Amino acid sequence: MEDTPRQFGPETLAIRTQTPRSAQKEHATPLFLTSSFVYDSAEDMAAAFQDDSLDVNIYSRFSNPSVDEFVDKVVLLEGAEAGVATGTGMAAVFATFMTFLSKDDHILSASAVFGSTHTLLTKYLPKWGIESTYFDMTQPETIEALIRPNTKMLYVETPSNPGLDIIDLALLGEICKKHDILYVVDNCFATPVVQQPILFGADLVIHSATKFMDGQGRVLGGVVVGKSELIYMLYLMVRNTGPSLSPFNAWVLSKSLETLHLRMEKHAQNALQLAQALTQHPQVSFVKYPFLPNHPQYAIAQKQMKNGGAIVVFEVKGGLESGRRFLNALQMISMTNNLGDSRSIASHPASTTHSKLSEKERQAVGITPGLVRVSVGLENVEDIIWDVEQALGKI
Repeated sequence: MEDTPRQFGPETLAIRTQTPRSAQKEHATPLFLTSSFVYDSAEDMAAAFQDDSLDVNIYSRFSNPSVDEFVDKVVLLEGAEAGVATGTGMAAVFATFMTFLSKDDHILSASAVFGSTHTLLTKYLPKWGIESTYFDMTQPETIEALIRPNTKMLYVETPSNPGLDIIDLALLGEICKKHDILYVVDNCFATPVVQQPILFGADLVIHSATKFMDGQGRVLGGVVVGKSELIYMLYLMVRNTGPSLSPFNAWVLSKSLETLHLRMEKHAQNALQLAQALTQHPQVSFVKYPFLPNHPQYAIAQKQMKNGGAIVVFEVKGGLESGRRFLNALQMISMTNNLGDSRSIASHPASTTHSKLSEKERQAVGITPGLVRVSVGLENVEDIIWDVEQALGKI
């Protein structure tokens, strides 16, 4: 009787997917720090440049074994067909827009998107004659009415940054399929451990690998995975314009993916306990976390997410100045604009990451003056809760 091939779990795939061993028989994957690659003959070199589809390394702006290993792991974790890496998460977003949008096209985007993505949509895309319209994630019934004959892409983050709004990914998939629209999801906050948008019909999934995929605040990176024919077009864009991921960063990210499942489970455990501890705090107006039953889209989160992720947001009473006083009173938790670190991080979106939005725009996506975003880390959860509560007591 023939052995049935084993379907390994995602944790195993993240650990065991590696570049083929060299003649040195190394156990850990080596780092391929090289700008270019050599050929056995002039004919091989000519063929490499004449056929873009050849699976051969030419130059590390085009491809690199360290980068390929990282991409291969994300492809497997997301259930995608192929992928391409970029130097940063925003490079991944911009390359996606520039590959699939042209003059006179229209993109339909959730209004609750990262501040730099908002800037791309409102400041830069119009320079190339690309129009955009925002939809409210909390009112998905309004989306279809916003679709135009020239709408080519629907773009969404779920959970959103920083308001943690959630939208039904399957519903969006049905809308995009019905209207033949490219469906693009930023899955940075959830990671493929928590949700896989491709299962719900997404064509492309984007990550800022800088965040949870690295997990320790060390390197920058971005990645896009999805359908092969789309990724090939995106690959050519990245290859020719140059926002490639460095081999060193890719090597670090690939090793980090080996612990992503363990980390995301602990992040979520700590985050839920912090959110629960703050629900009755007298200095807090509200707490928002996807796996708290009072979250407006709690039922959707339960359907499409394995846990609530690592981000907790809450409104400090007293507005902008109270938010700042809270940050200044923290003793352990870091103040930085990053997230997804093993160390807990607190930020004040209204005065930092989303400060370039108007007050009306911030209010529209739930960024209130006293809103605090905590990326809950891997420290002892009692220490995290203590630091937040003692800082709240000083505002």
